Amino acid sequence: MNEGAIIDVAKNALWITVMVSSPVLLVGLFVGLIVSIFQAVTSIQEPTLAFVPKIIAIFVAIGVFGPWMLTVMIEYIINLYSSMNTFLY
Repeated sequence: MNEGAIIDVAKNALWITVMVSSPVLLVGLFVGLIVSIFQAVTSIQEPTLAFVPKIIAIFVAIGVFGPWMLTVMIEYIINLYSSMNTFLY
């Protein structure tokens, strides 16, 4: 296995990681921003107020995007295992 193949596998793994995690992270970011704006407008300075809406939103995002995330990861793993013989020689 040459250096180019190793770099391609690593690049694809990082891209899949970014692609799969981005919907959940963006939902958490958006909900955190909305809660922060709400706290600034109402002058509520409770630091634990942001956690519950973010956790609920992240669980909902995992429920919505979970099948797609699982499909993408399974396709990558199947492609990786099917090309395993090229990596061994």
